[in-house]
Amino acid sequence: MKLGVEAALVDGLLIKGDVEVQDGRISAVGLSAPAGRGIAVPGFVDLQVNGFGGVDFLDADADGYRRAGEALLETGVTAYLPTLITSPEQQILAAMREVPISDARPRILGLHLEGPFLSPNRLGTHEASSRRDPDPALLDRLLDSGPVRMMTLAPELPGATQLIDRLLERGVAVSLGHTDATAEQANAAFDRGARSVTHLYNAMRPFLHRDPGIVGAALARDDVVVWIIVDGIHLAPETVQVVWRAARERLALVTDAITGAGLAEGSYSLGNLDVHVHEGTVRGPDGVLAGSVLTMDEAVRNLHTLGVPFEDAIAAATSTPARVLAEPELGRIDVGLPADLVVLNDGLEIERVLVGGEVRVAV
Repeated sequence: MKLGVEAALVDGLLIKGDVEVQDGRISAVGLSAPAGRGIAVPGFVDLQVNGFGGVDFLDADADGYRRAGEALLETGVTAYLPTLITSPEQQILAAMREVPISDARPRILGLHLEGPFLSPNRLGTHEASSRRDPDPALLDRLLDSGPVRMMTLAPELPGATQLIDRLLERGVAVSLGHTDATAEQANAAFDRGARSVTHLYNAMRPFLHRDPGIVGAALARDDVVVWIIVDGIHLAPETVQVVWRAARERLALVTDAITGAGLAEGSYSLGNLDVHVHEGTVRGPDGVLAGSVLTMDEAVRNLHTLGVPFEDAIAAATSTPARVLAEPELGRIDVGLPADLVVLNDGLEIERVLVGGEVRVAV
């Protein structure tokens, strides 16, 4: 099957011509396409999705994952990490048992546990009563109960180093977030093997000229991927531009989407918290930001609008987040790779979405 596109973004380069798909994989690129329309890009990869389309992953069953997945596909996401925020242990364990890994579309790459080992001073809307200091026994219970692929933790907590070592031994990626870490503490965790920062600037020690904290440490390195929420709310436009200039090839877009993403304004849930969506902003009862209703296709357009080249904006939603999870076959277009693809028009709006060569969305 040929896609009928005019060009494709192949490993960061825009190659003119059509793309052919056979048996769920890309079989050729750069084919003659005299009447081709649209640009094929890799399917989007989202590392932080709390819920979507009316579904909260903390209490979702198989049907909930199916409904959320269908809604995510409409936004170009072909692979993602359902994210569980800090909640009572038994609730987390029950939620973990419901994750349908094997046949889900979009692809579920595993779970992202955002907590419970977070700073009490940088919790945001996470439940204070369920926050914990590092506890190896609790960590093992969590890792033994479901397909954990990523954990966000605060590296300055006593015993956090032991948890980082244990997570890496179990093949779980470590991201630093909801943290009051100094630059020294953050660098120690990066040296230990943590390789990303969860929603940079938000819910962490602020950057100051003599106290750069985790933000400065992450931006100064060349081996740390920084995640940002580009919804025009979590970060000022100038802040996004500074991050891109400092970390051009280490920038990953995330949505931090909640249940209300893709739906109208109103009241929704984020875990056990009641939140309200108004004019694109999600806030808890205390007025604190509580995730977003951003979609990944919107995030790409927003980043591009701020002056980031098309190729870099797409990489931030595809190959860079895939690299955080050591998934070399995801987030890329090349011969032999899975045909997880998005076809965009000139306005970077979605026309088609394919997963494993199967058309799942056609506008």
